[in-house]
Amino acid sequence: MKISTKGRYALRLMLDLALHNTGEPVRIKDIASRQEISDKYLEQIISILNKAGYVRSIRGPQGGYRLAREPEKYTVGMILRLTEGSLAPVPCLDDEVNVCARQEACVTLRLWRMLDAAVSDVVDKVTLADLVEWQNNITDNYVI
Repeated sequence: MKISTKGRYALRLMLDLALHNTGEPVRIKDIASRQEISDKYLEQIISILNKAGYVRSIRGPQGGYRLAREPEKYTVGMILRLTEGSLAPVPCLDDEVNVCARQEACVTLRLWRMLDAAVSDVVDKVTLADLVEWQNNITDNYVI
């Protein structure tokens, strides 16, 4: 499984909003500058997040975006699934019901289910608040 730039940037965008969660809206240009990501690309991503209700848009000259909920209400899995779709390692696990004709005889299905469960276990436990805490504990000059 590889996370695309859209998924990675969506996570960085949400983390940036959480780190600058002062009640004031944050401009996309400011996020783009801090994250060294094209503001045009971030506008596409913020549109997805806005439509899903993950962020709120504030219009006007002092406008921008802010989180719709507190950082602890968002998991990494929520954000990645919104932007990436399924995180399942194989297509037969994308839907709730496995319709693969080979599933009864597929010995590797057990492996794929274990891998899917392990990924979900991590991304569904780590919240945006956890990432904020981790970021605040970094002592070197690493940029998120």
